[in-house]
Amino acid sequence: MSDSKLVIALTKGRILEEVLPLLESAGIIPAEDMNSSRKLIFDSNLEDVQLMVIRGSDVPTYVELGSADIGITGKDILMENGSEGYYEPLDLKLATCRLMTAAPINQVTTPKRLRVASKFVNIAKNYFSEQGRQVDIIKLNGALELAPIMGLADCIVDIVDTGKTLVANGLEPREHIADVSTRVIVNKASMKIKHDRVQSLLERLAEAVADKH
Repeated sequence: MSDSKLVIALTKGRILEEVLPLLESAGIIPAEDMNSSRKLIFDSNLEDVQLMVIRGSDVPTYVELGSADIGITGKDILMENGSEGYYEPLDLKLATCRLMTAAPINQVTTPKRLRVASKFVNIAKNYFSEQGRQVDIIKLNGALELAPIMGLADCIVDIVDTGKTLVANGLEPREHIADVSTRVIVNKASMKIKHDRVQSLLERLAEAVADKH
């Protein structure tokens, strides 16, 4: 972690597209087009601020271990990885969706021990454990809707936006686990060592969020 630069880790994809206008409102503009470049680290209009673009699931690791001072990623990622190693001071209210269970539309009875397919293994385990229900978790990284169709699982735990993909595959959302949106996280040491700069950025981002809503 550089003492001079403030390093912000951004999540590639939809979150990046929605976060860039907020950062601009907060006075931070990338020195070049982040969407068209293959680079991973970018300078900004501010000499002491650098931006990096990585997978959302890697953002907490970079922040917790101090390679980035600030990170921006989805609440689902933070819930899955645990959030002890950093602060989570701000909800940007972007890329909002729901984390839910989903099952076949015509499924009336459920077995005593559920087979649940998800890429959110820890979230699924914790949720069903709190419900006092016995489950076998099957980790899949994509196309979760296939699991109930092919008899691999009784239900899935996944992000639901419009729900159209579920319906197209004969599934329906069932139990609401959590609301998901884009969050700002801060390295604990950075909050102390670079407090004024971090706090100033958080305040400007909070103002940009308030203006948007």
